[in-house]
Amino acid sequence: MKDKTIDFVLRATWQAVAKMYNEEAAKEQSTMAIGFTLLSIDPESGSSSTTLGPKMGMEGTSLSRILKSMEEKGLIIRRPNPNDGRGVLICLTEFGKQKREFSKEVVLKFNDIVRNHVTQEDLNGFYKVAGVIHELIAEKKIYSN
Repeated sequence: MKDKTIDFVLRATWQAVAKMYNEEAAKEQSTMAIGFTLLSIDPESGSSSTTLGPKMGMEGTSLSRILKSMEEKGLIIRRPNPNDGRGVLICLTEFGKQKREFSKEVVLKFNDIVRNHVTQEDLNGFYKVAGVIHELIAEKKIYSN
């Protein structure tokens, strides 16, 4: 990927990863977005609907659509939040917990295989560069308003 911009490499790599995850998820009649959501929900006590979006870096409307789809598929149920009468907890059903395990296995397999093909030094360099990019964006050091 010589002479490619950092942006291009990030986008092309993420698109390949997303395509791979969606192909695996499709084997279980699911999507990458549903798998990611399953992994973001606390499997024992559930997760507050108001904290789930920010935790996942998603807008509320996108998350609402995913949660509605997951509820229709029997992966989650909504329960009143005992700590906040106005809030709702998103809880996994037994079926949701099974699909969460599948999602977890897919992610861990990806991580294991990549780790087996790169050195720890290269992986540390990848994490360092990703961290710098994240920090520059978070601190608005690339584009300011």
